[in-house]
Amino acid sequence: MPPFIAFAGVLGGLAVIRWAYKTALRVNQELEDARVERVAEAARAGEIPTLRRDPITGAYRPD
Repeated sequence: MPPFIAFAGVLGGLAVIRWAYKTALRVNQELEDARVERVAEAARAGEIPTLRRDPITGAYRPD
């Protein structure tokens, strides 16, 4: 009986790992889609400023 319990535990653990992996992939894909959409929307609206180098300080500043 103990080998059967160990085998069932291993199968259950593998099922949980598979579920967690698929969930992590799904959540990451949703986050990536939202990020891409936000960047595309900002680019369409012209909200992303162009950076120019300040010749005096050498720092990059928005136009």
